[in-house]
Amino acid sequence: MHHSILIVDDEAGIRTVLNITLSDMGYSVYVAEHGEQALQIARDARPAIVLTDIKMPGMNGIELLRAIKREHPDIEVVMMTGHGDMELAIKSLKYEATDFVTKPIDDEALEVALKRALERISTRKQLRDYTENLETLVQEKTAKLIEAERLAAVGEAIAGLSHAIKNIAGGLKGGAFVLEKGIELHNETYLHQGWEMVKGNVEKIMSLSMSLLDYGKSSELHCQDCDPNQPAREVFDLMKPLADAADIRLELSLSTALKPVYLDTDAIHQCLHNLVSNAVDACMENVGILSGVRVVVLRSLRTAGWGVEYQVEDNGSGMDPATQRKLFQSFFTTKGHRGNGIGLMTTRKIVEKHHGEILVNSAPGKGSLFIVRIPESPLF
Repeated sequence: MHHSILIVDDEAGIRTVLNITLSDMGYSVYVAEHGEQALQIARDARPAIVLTDIKMPGMNGIELLRAIKREHPDIEVVMMTGHGDMELAIKSLKYEATDFVTKPIDDEALEVALKRALERISTRKQLRDYTENLETLVQEKTAKLIEAERLAAVGEAIAGLSHAIKNIAGGLKGGAFVLEKGIELHNETYLHQGWEMVKGNVEKIMSLSMSLLDYGKSSELHCQDCDPNQPAREVFDLMKPLADAADIRLELSLSTALKPVYLDTDAIHQCLHNLVSNAVDACMENVGILSGVRVVVLRSLRTAGWGVEYQVEDNGSGMDPATQRKLFQSFFTTKGHRGNGIGLMTTRKIVEKHHGEILVNSAPGKGSLFIVRIPESPLF
């Protein structure tokens, strides 16, 4: 391989002899008679190797070695020294000189020292190539993994959505069958039942469509510093009449110690609405509650390290650990045919967009506690 080398020596005769010798070896040779000139050539020509005398007027060889290594760590430096300068030669190795040769220069010793320098250059290049190839390989594998995960997520979403649509289609088909029987038999009871089934499944289609639109809109946040209690109050006012109608006590407990938080109030409103709605549904399912009083509590708290913590707690039907692990999966629902699972998907997505966290603690028959924490000033 063709390499360049810089000879640095204040003796013109030595420069000339080494120039001839190294040129015959196949090197492209530069020469300098003092350290300052050598340093400038190193900056301009970037030779692979510098062969320098240790003792020179002005900048000596050790100083030149250290200056080159500071500016060009990849340049290999071989020192030339007299027999009386062995201490300096050994010191040069401390400052990352490749090797040293003694004057008068023996061609074989010089060739061995230069071979060692070339091996170090080759090893460094191989390591750099390997590292670059490894980085490229990691990037390619990472891209493939991300694509595979994306496709898996899309597949899971499609499967869940297909299941939801299949259930609705089955309900519509059943309603149509009952309607046809009612028409065929002139049976008003069948006609009424079939029509109610059709209407119910049309409502499910509308609910599914609106939920999908909400999920799509949750990808964009419009944040500003605002009162974190505002969305909690709005959800309470919205849900209170519905809870009262179901004979469920909805309570609101808001912290007065909260400071303004950078968040999207509409998105957080959507999160809390989903959680409170689910809590009300869970209370309606828990008909065997011992106290006879079904309660849902919406709280805001000041929590160390967070801008706001929201809690939605109920004494409803609760969930086992297996159900809790699936809660935020695509289209998973605990409501059977009444739910589509998009509400909690959307809730998790909004919380993650705020760089927050959502936690759940629940037990069958003992209710559930959902916790949403939002940073005070997240980085978007």
